[in-house]
Amino acid sequence: MGFVGACYRQTWLLQLYLFVMFLVIVALICFIVFAFAVTDHGRGQATINGVFLEYQLSDYSGWLKNRVSDRKYWSKISSCLRDAHVCSGMRRTARDPATGMIVPESVGMFYQRQLSPIESGCCKPPSSCGYTYVNETLWTAGTAVVLNDADCTRWSNDQRQLCYRCNSCKAGVLATLRHSWRKVSIINIVILIVLVIVYVVACAAFRNNKRMDNNEAYGEARMTKSRPSSC
Repeated sequence: MGFVGACYRQTWLLQLYLFVMFLVIVALICFIVFAFAVTDHGRGQATINGVFLEYQLSDYSGWLKNRVSDRKYWSKISSCLRDAHVCSGMRRTARDPATGMIVPESVGMFYQRQLSPIESGCCKPPSSCGYTYVNETLWTAGTAVVLNDADCTRWSNDQRQLCYRCNSCKAGVLATLRHSWRKVSIINIVILIVLVIVYVVACAAFRNNKRMDNNEAYGEARMTKSRPSSC
């Protein structure tokens, strides 16, 4: 639209193009600010024995947290996580050096893995609960289990349940959304810069069209008419 308006000197078309471009730029700026505002809080916390991070819902706040925590929306989100079998990919095996048999990875190997926020929050109990590792998605309650965290009682070895009801799972989803939204925002900033450059070029074309419509030569300064001086 802007190209046609510039080439064929359709000033009204360029005006419409500039107006639409202005609205798009403003909308993009608003989205970028909103995305950074709602993802401002929330960081993973290091575990004592592992290299992966764990996530707590209390570290997040604002609109996005309320949206994810809403019972109706969380029911849909957790159902999608179950149907996607997000925890089934955690299973790993290793060869036992003593017997040569293939066995599940050891607890030491597990704690040296890099887990995604959803795997960390939804597929295992929080480390603070003190559950005993059997395999990646099977943990037993020992005598040292801590029950002061509600997530410790929400954990289930039922592979359809696991920790999908846990606040740590909601926090893992929020951490994933935060990372995704930040990446999208960076891409949008690049797009915004390109749009601003295009907008400036379109403004120059619009001014040039108006100058030609007024029969003003390019680079010619406007002169105001003045009355002739009397001799």
